[in-house]
Amino acid sequence: MKNQTNSRREFIKFLGHGSLALSSLNLLSSCSSNNIKASPFPSFKDDVILADGLSYYPIISWNDPMNSKEVFGFNNDYINIQMINANELIMWVNHEYISPLFVSGLERTKENVDIEKSLVGGSLIKLKKENNKWKFIYNDQHNKGVRGNTMIPFANNVSVRGSKVVEGTLANCAGGKTPWNTFLTCEENYDGFYGERDRKTDQIKSNNFSVGWQTFYPKNLPEHYGWVVEIDPFTGQAKKHTNLGRFAHESATCVTSKDKKVVVYSGDDRNDEHLYKFVSKTDYNLTSGILYVANIKQGKWLPLDLNLSPILKKHFKSQLDVVTYPREAAKILGATPLNRPEDIEVHPITGDVFIALTNNKPKGDFHGSILKISENNNLHSSTEFTSETFISGGKEAGFSCPDNMAFDSKGNFWISTDISGSAVGSDPYKPFGHNGLFVIPAHGKNAGKVIQFASAPVAAEFTGLCFDPTEKTLFVSVQHPGETTKDLNKPTSHWPNGTGIPKPTVIAIEGKFLTQITQG
Repeated sequence: MKNQTNSRREFIKFLGHGSLALSSLNLLSSCSSNNIKASPFPSFKDDVILADGLSYYPIISWNDPMNSKEVFGFNNDYINIQMINANELIMWVNHEYISPLFVSGLERTKENVDIEKSLVGGSLIKLKKENNKWKFIYNDQHNKGVRGNTMIPFANNVSVRGSKVVEGTLANCAGGKTPWNTFLTCEENYDGFYGERDRKTDQIKSNNFSVGWQTFYPKNLPEHYGWVVEIDPFTGQAKKHTNLGRFAHESATCVTSKDKKVVVYSGDDRNDEHLYKFVSKTDYNLTSGILYVANIKQGKWLPLDLNLSPILKKHFKSQLDVVTYPREAAKILGATPLNRPEDIEVHPITGDVFIALTNNKPKGDFHGSILKISENNNLHSSTEFTSETFISGGKEAGFSCPDNMAFDSKGNFWISTDISGSAVGSDPYKPFGHNGLFVIPAHGKNAGKVIQFASAPVAAEFTGLCFDPTEKTLFVSVQHPGETTKDLNKPTSHWPNGTGIPKPTVIAIEGKFLTQITQG
């Protein structure tokens, strides 16, 4: 066994900071090993439990009025921001899915479905800093919903199954931000709303988690969903990009390559699905380019392109056909099946790409891992790369099922977990308590350690990790608290109010613990 010092040295090098991190000034004096052991984790409390030196306050909750016509949607997820000035910002928040028990009723009626359609998609909201706290501003002109009933065109005037404009965006999980400061929101498990088409029979089938919207809206076809949607933060105008492919997009992480091309990384969040990236043809746009899928073993990006991969011509009629059904195309080309690739983040200093592989229970991977990819010559548009497992979840790591991630400007690595609500507290997840937030500091005495600093309420998970520009505030979505509820008279969570039914809520986390890491 390697001695502890050498193991930590190699781990920190792996994170991308080299041995200099070991000699950096300790900026976590209040988080010594003794204090970490005395922390309140793991926790099974129905609250947001934070490490010493941290506090939180709510920003906005489900059903809070945004203006006279719209309310904040359900199950807030991904968060991103666009600054207006130092004290004002526009925040985009995804609304991933609905729970009929909470929002509309279990009976499938058109009226109930219409309620549900108005609560998924996303929200643009105005925040202003008052008395050193971020505050939501009701009825601001920037407050807009882009929801399951919003009419949205396809980019480039593309027609999908006869439609150039379709109704709504839904299943919005994670996302990204373009170099030109628009938001990207990702349609993930779209098949739970309008089903999915069997290409062999051309029949639309529902899955076991379907909320049955297709019964009332048969013209809303499966192919209208599963795309990456671009949102203008100031106007709310939206468009769906077919070039980035159609699958269960967990994220759309943008980076500008050294050759000025825009690269968008995205994972397909399903067991044994794949990792993709889009490389633009020219700089500063997503209107044309090539979609690739990863063969991890060979270290190659395989082009999902009829001309560059001629074998696809035997199976697909057009390039639009390929990007509409990229899962099939990826398997034809020999893409590597992965264990639910979810969020993707690019290291701000090294340029390495980190991919959360949450788990794959049928294959015996209960705790997941984080994959690290290094593009050849640090060129994100490269077609070749090397890869390694950065860290595996489990008891030794102290966390299970990594999901959303973030880097701050100093390269500290922030991670949230997604143990399903029904599995929390049972084997093999009992030792981890509720879902949590973790950080791996890049500098100081605790560099390379996995430190838990937050625990979620009952059946909830933390999503949408997003820092404000000062990196003194961490915005986080508390998603689906009490999702295990079967009877509204007996909810399994009462967060955030302590009584009544639970409410998904965006919160702001602040305090000394945070600033000691981000300001280091």
